[in-house]
Amino acid sequence: MHLTLEFGGGLELLLENSTKVHKVEVPPKDGEGKVTMKGLLSWVKANLIKERPEMFVKGDSVRPGVLVLVNDCDWELCGGLDAELEEKDVVVFISTLHGG
Repeated sequence: MHLTLEFGGGLELLLENSTKVHKVEVPPKDGEGKVTMKGLLSWVKANLIKERPEMFVKGDSVRPGVLVLVNDCDWELCGGLDAELEEKDVVVFISTLHGG
């Protein structure tokens, strides 16, 4: 499934080349026809995060303080971890936590 992933608020620094926008092909998990947010987070952790994954994920979900939008809608309104993604969806991850 073709998706566009965007990282902001410092999360892009955890990725290779610190690139903010990634156009990716994410396969569904075995036995599932669709890609869910839970599956996407697992894929991102395994394929895009290059350092300090604990700054992005906690358990199966994003860590507190990371805002997730699916097509500009809060992911909690879309179903959270169980939300099923569609072809060409745009998923945005923004950290709201900043040092000072």
